[in-house]
Amino acid sequence: MALLKCPECKHDVSDKAAACPHCGYPMNSPTSTKPRVRNGRPTKFPNGYGCIYKLSGKRRKPFAVRKTDKWIIDPVTGKAKQTYINIGYYSTREEAMIALANYNENPYDIKADSITFAEVYEKWSEGYFPTLSNSSSVRTVKAAYSYCNGLYDMRMKDIRVSHLEGTVLNADVGDSTKGRIKSLFNMMYKYAVAHDIVEKDYASVMFANGNPIKRESIKEVIPFTDEEVMQLWNNKDTIPFTDMILIGIYSGWRPQELSILKITDIDLEAGTMKGGLKTDAGKNRIVPIHSVIKPLIENRMKEATALQSGYLFNDQNGQQGTYMTYDKYRKRFQKVMGRLKLKHRPHETRHTFITKAKACNMDEYILKLIVGHSIEDITEKVYTHRTMEQLRNEIEKITK
Repeated sequence: MALLKCPECKHDVSDKAAACPHCGYPMNSPTSTKPRVRNGRPTKFPNGYGCIYKLSGKRRKPFAVRKTDKWIIDPVTGKAKQTYINIGYYSTREEAMIALANYNENPYDIKADSITFAEVYEKWSEGYFPTLSNSSSVRTVKAAYSYCNGLYDMRMKDIRVSHLEGTVLNADVGDSTKGRIKSLFNMMYKYAVAHDIVEKDYASVMFANGNPIKRESIKEVIPFTDEEVMQLWNNKDTIPFTDMILIGIYSGWRPQELSILKITDIDLEAGTMKGGLKTDAGKNRIVPIHSVIKPLIENRMKEATALQSGYLFNDQNGQQGTYMTYDKYRKRFQKVMGRLKLKHRPHETRHTFITKAKACNMDEYILKLIVGHSIEDITEKVYTHRTMEQLRNEIEKITK
């Protein structure tokens, strides 16, 4: 081991040391991110290491540390020039040396200290939105974010529980939307903590003294009766979108899943429909087409072809395209209920299907496959392989 002279504090330093233990000056290292040593003395910093310079005038912290961020082309001269990120300002050169050495040893996000709520939302949503399976889910998140405008320009590190709670409580919306705003905070803070933007997850401790957001009482679910289903059949040709409700009753799709079925996922020859959202068990599942709704699906496919639409359900009077969305589906559903003087909600078509399946003793595991419920039994889940013919035979047990 040899001793080197530190050019800053003049102390002896081992040639194996990464930095001077007395002042922090970066010393010899086998990596290119430390200053090179020549003839027993450190030379200038290597390329990409960063630099330290003293600012003019009388300052409390005159030593600035910066590092190259990237190279850009000047549109006027056509030459490349550097852009920098400032690591910080320090009282002495020794402090600046230590800060630069620490940064190169363990780089951190300089901008995390000043990033705003709006910037965190943009960064988080870039990764989160692609994981959502439909545009209505994205719209729900964006709607919740629109009520957070008071936080947009605040630094994330400056936001406290009072700001979050105030945003929720002062939003002129219903409890359901307020709940979505809080859910947005939960997801954004998990992202912020994971990326060292904030140290504490304030969203997790909101309303510690009791949640003032009233949870909507669980409304009673009432499946369609046989008489009501027959009423739908009798009006399928006279009341628009009655057929859509019948297809839901005899297939078990969730309303969101049913409304966005694509023509490419309908195989009339094989007698199947493919789709699904929400859970792993529910996504991309194949549902047999019950024989009683096959003519309804054929008619819808002909209509889609005439409209040059890729979706099974369409509304020719739609203001933003003919294709169906869940919001449109819900409104059309309510109109049918109003015309027939029935009191049901969209999700009750799925409850009706499952109720009918149970009444006719459909195989429990095949029913779960059709409606997209998870199967916990290992033997059934892993070792039992159901055929489409088995699924078709079971679904045909359901009669009008």
